[in-house]
Amino acid sequence: MVILSNPRKMPGHFLVIPKRHIEKPWELRPDELSDIFELIFFIEKKIIGKLGEGCDIRQNYRPFLKQSRLKVDHVHFHIYPRYFEDYLYKVSEQFETDLFTDLDESDQEEIAKLLT
Repeated sequence: MVILSNPRKMPGHFLVIPKRHIEKPWELRPDELSDIFELIFFIEKKIIGKLGEGCDIRQNYRPFLKQSRLKVDHVHFHIYPRYFEDYLYKVSEQFETDLFTDLDESDQEEIAKLLT
């Protein structure tokens, strides 16, 4: 199902939520994943050109945080309408440029080991 997020990071912030209670994203069945992304793409097409020029899709798994109004122990996907230098960029992302430096070769090798 899809709902408008409250609280929202920006106008048109939607949540796509599986009907079955799931806490870990890898517990989603293939049919649930397919249905979820079909709904995500449907919402994206509705948003683009009306609420934003593009979209961010995010899914957070943060078991280290306590459940609260801002953190729910149920898998859900965020859809954020985006446009150039939007509110989210101005209050947060413009300060993240240092986070996007290239990995050096030793960092790449270390991360590659985790995936083998």
